[in-house]
Amino acid sequence: MASCLVVQHVEPEGPYAIAEALEEAGVAVDVRRVFASAALPTDLSDVDGVVIMGGPMSASRDEGFPTRRAELALLVDALRLGRPTLGVCLGAQLLALAGGGHVYPGADGPEIGWAAVEFTAESGQDPLLADLPRQLTVLHWHGDTFDPPPGATLLAANHRYLSQAFRTGTQAWGLQFHLEIDGRAVAAFLDAFGTDAEQAGTTPASIAADSGAALHSLEPHRTRVMARFAELVSAHDRERLADRT
Repeated sequence: MASCLVVQHVEPEGPYAIAEALEEAGVAVDVRRVFASAALPTDLSDVDGVVIMGGPMSASRDEGFPTRRAELALLVDALRLGRPTLGVCLGAQLLALAGGGHVYPGADGPEIGWAAVEFTAESGQDPLLADLPRQLTVLHWHGDTFDPPPGATLLAANHRYLSQAFRTGTQAWGLQFHLEIDGRAVAAFLDAFGTDAEQAGTTPASIAADSGAALHSLEPHRTRVMARFAELVSAHDRERLADRT
């Protein structure tokens, strides 16, 4: 049975639609809730996919982030082994670092709330993001940004921050924005991080008011992307079994 490691840093930022797609594809989802002291594996020998979720800590500092170095080591291993990998928000920043990129505070300040990203021409041939609309409204919740790893393919950008999505290695993706969310996720974000919104020049009420229409528009694209990732994880399991026979 295929398995996917999911690293969850804080309670509100769970895998949501990612886990649902993996489960629907018959993949065992191994969620390591590191905020609740769950241990991380030391290697990926029995893992078919890797997902690193978001969180309020800095990808560049160990302070307040005791598993940072272990997660970076797992991502380096995932890139070396060609495991299907997805980094979301903080996870995208960690993936950028693991591949040799850079993470730093965004010069234009925190980007929080619903806003559009534009997909690049290269995204049209991407195994994960092909066939998405040229522009898509997604939920942002970050203060840091990043330069993708050398040789990575930039897949999405917007007017605030150039690096919104990238692919590095054979099948590893970083999404700075939150494509995995549903109504439960938005409510959890607003409850836990509402003051972040106010500091970024918006309000929890404004984000909540925009969420119904935005989630409705996002849903078919979210479903397609997550199903594609789940299929990549399943395919790796099949390849692994074939190699053993």
